[in-house]
Amino acid sequence: MRRMGFVLGLKPEKVEEYVRLHAAVWPDVLTMIAACNIKNYSIYLKQPENLLFSNFEYHGTDYAADMAKMAADPRTQEWWAVCIPCQEPLATRKEGEWWAEMDEVFHHD
Repeated sequence: MRRMGFVLGLKPEKVEEYVRLHAAVWPDVLTMIAACNIKNYSIYLKQPENLLFSNFEYHGTDYAADMAKMAADPRTQEWWAVCIPCQEPLATRKEGEWWAEMDEVFHHD
């Protein structure tokens, strides 16, 4: 299992919409998240900076393949089409990232 953490900006005028969307995530999207070996997934919002922090446990063996599987799913693409306009990626993210991956510096069970 690999713990993952990511950060992303949220447009101030889209905070309410983003929170509303995530209060009722589409069941097909949740099914695809599980099918891609992701468990214990949370997204947090830090205001007033409007930063989103996501963390999850990846239980698969090929993260790139699982992320490609998710990206190819039509229902996930529809979900992203409503969520992405709310988001504002960090200028400092690595090439190819939307959510900027963070390094884990501490963990305690």
